[in-house]
Amino acid sequence: MAGTIGAIAEEFSEDFARIRMPHRSDLTNSGGGFHGGALATLLDVALCSAARPSDDAELMVITLDLSVHFISSSDRDVIAEARCLKRGRSVAFSQGEVRSLDGELLATATATLKLVPRRQPA
Repeated sequence: MAGTIGAIAEEFSEDFARIRMPHRSDLTNSGGGFHGGALATLLDVALCSAARPSDDAELMVITLDLSVHFISSSDRDVIAEARCLKRGRSVAFSQGEVRSLDGELLATATATLKLVPRRQPA
């Protein structure tokens, strides 16, 4: 999904992710700002990225619950930052936000995420 929205990884560290989404006309609403679905997708990508343990490439992250609060929109690139608040053996909790390049808060989100072994191709 990250490729569909043109997500660009800017920073990853243990429990943290910063991802940029370039402004594109196919991701906008009728007013020219980012569509809420595009912002929600960006947040989901960032929240999952923050929850993935950096030392375990064999785990994938599945969103169990995503709550997004939309505040504003932007007609320029946006940045999502997410932090993993708590990670257990099989469940993680993340929170994040999207801001404009000027720092305006556009959306916030929390997620409950499931950590599962990556399936091997048959």
